[in-house]
Amino acid sequence: MAIRVVRAAAGAVRRACGPCSPSLGPRLLRLPPMAGNVEAPAPVGARPERDPKARGGWRGGARIWEETEQQAKKLRSASDAEQHRKLPKRKIVLLMGYSGKGYHGMQRNVGSSQFKTIEDDLVSALVRSGCIPENHGEDMRKMSFQRCARTDKGVSAAGQVVSLKVWLIDDILEKINGHLPPHIRILDTTAMQTRPRTCWLPHGTGLKRVTGGFNSKNKCDARTYLYMLPTFAFAHKDHDVQDESYRLSADTLRRVNALLACYKGTHNFHNFTSQKGPREASARRYILDMFCEEPFVREGMEFAVIKVKGQSFMTHQIRKMVGLVVAVIKGYAPESLLERSWGEAKVDVPKAPGLGLVLERVHFDKYNQRFGNDGLHEPLDWTQEEAGVAAFKEQHIYPTIISTERQERSMARWLGTLPVHDFDATAHAAAGLGTKAPSPLGDSD
Repeated sequence: MAIRVVRAAAGAVRRACGPCSPSLGPRLLRLPPMAGNVEAPAPVGARPERDPKARGGWRGGARIWEETEQQAKKLRSASDAEQHRKLPKRKIVLLMGYSGKGYHGMQRNVGSSQFKTIEDDLVSALVRSGCIPENHGEDMRKMSFQRCARTDKGVSAAGQVVSLKVWLIDDILEKINGHLPPHIRILDTTAMQTRPRTCWLPHGTGLKRVTGGFNSKNKCDARTYLYMLPTFAFAHKDHDVQDESYRLSADTLRRVNALLACYKGTHNFHNFTSQKGPREASARRYILDMFCEEPFVREGMEFAVIKVKGQSFMTHQIRKMVGLVVAVIKGYAPESLLERSWGEAKVDVPKAPGLGLVLERVHFDKYNQRFGNDGLHEPLDWTQEEAGVAAFKEQHIYPTIISTERQERSMARWLGTLPVHDFDATAHAAAGLGTKAPSPLGDSD
């Protein structure tokens, strides 16, 4: 019934519009205006004005439909780099290793291309891999980026951890590493492990999901550093520092470890940095452990590794801790200088070269106790990555330290400056003096 009514109405309209009406569609578009409009209705039988838009209305609509379909197909076939932008960002941590030679530290200096840093290459890889938008690279606060330690110029890392928000795209670690140089890696050493469904992650253990408010610097309980140096640094001052055949004796190693053990506990390390005064509370730091491992020979030269674990470290603190022990072992400074350096008096503490310093591991014990076993998050424990960390050190960090030491003789040249230091002279700070303004960059290692 309804169809017959529509057909009858259409026939009436055709008869009213005259014989020169090729189609109903254009005429329907020019029906008489409603009452109150300015235009008057066209007389019946009058030849209507040609409207090219109306004439091609149905055909134009078909073209629009086809173009819409084509656009839809293009969107459906777009690359993953475009599609994943609709995904929500997730807070993660990345386990990094890098050789610091040729870089001006870890932290990025936005707007300064003069001094290249590790984060410059990392952010570039994150953008190019599609993990973050480009504007996040320009303002790292947009992705809540933070690092555990702001390593200094030339300092390497085998276990740096950074926290940030990213799109969890497919094969994320492979794509990031594909845009990084070989001496900077997101450590991805083991196959996919069995995890709860709620904390599924892409392949690789160098990436872990964390809580939304996680901050890698603030949540880090302790940091472990190593300092690699040629053992001739422990030879007596009368010994030729150029003698690569020197081998560390067991007695000297025991004495070195006895001196390093003196650092354990809480002490005032204002003499071990240039940023703190003797009465600043932040100059007191807690050292959990410090020792020297058994020496080993590489390319005809014997090396040793000193390891130190502490809650946090100030700028140049570890290098000065090593430098003072070397000065005592070589006979330039008395052993009593260690305890004297923790007092308010100003002590001349030598700073060892930065070449051998490496951030080996960071610790998140309190975070793991609270969130590590809640079924939603993984503990930030990197024991499964120890083999990969060791391999990275052997491939990229140790060879760089050894070759640079042999070529530039940084330790030998630094040892030649020890006689210039006056270890007996002290400058007692007057009451209320000696307080220095802390660095705006905060703690560093």
